[in-house]
Amino acid sequence: MRSWNIRLVLVNETTGEDVQANLFEKATYKLHPTFGDRETQVIKRPPFKIQEEGWGEFDLRIIVSAIDKGGDHELLHDLNFQKERYEAEHKITFKNPKANLLEKLKESGSVGGEENGVKSKRGDESAKKKKRSEKGVDMERLADSLQRLGEEDLLQVVQMVHDNKTADTYTKNDVEQGEFHVDLYTLPDSLVRMLWDFCVEKLGS
Repeated sequence: MRSWNIRLVLVNETTGEDVQANLFEKATYKLHPTFGDRETQVIKRPPFKIQEEGWGEFDLRIIVSAIDKGGDHELLHDLNFQKERYEAEHKITFKNPKANLLEKLKESGSVGGEENGVKSKRGDESAKKKKRSEKGVDMERLADSLQRLGEEDLLQVVQMVHDNKTADTYTKNDVEQGEFHVDLYTLPDSLVRMLWDFCVEKLGS
């Protein structure tokens, strides 16, 4: 039987030093089913350390939940015993983080995207809404239609979003609540039209 533990830290890109991962409010560890009642474990304080023991090696899923509604982000960690101690690096990208989260990110080094860039994107939001309206897609009706779809149809919608989203698309997968969130205004025009046509097909005009 082997005893093992995992902890999560940030790495300052400039200095290479470890930084406390206080931009996350919790970490959810998904272990192998053979762990029984301990298969899912939620840790709510940095360094989000988990301590366990066992024989087997397996791919461990870690879902970190960011503060300030920064979303859930899944990490896949290869748990093995080839070395007594080893580190694995994972990169997480945040889309338009809010002020508090942005400050925490800065503690781990430079942050891509200046504030002016973020402001300009927000300033374009009304123009996006107008543009989508002109293309014959009523975004409010689309949002209402999506909420009226059945479970199987919604699974198709989630797959469509995953397959066709862009770098600007904002999604959040709430694993614990079993919910999937998407900002319709960040979807590419082609995907908006695809979702609209899908809703019309399933629900009628």
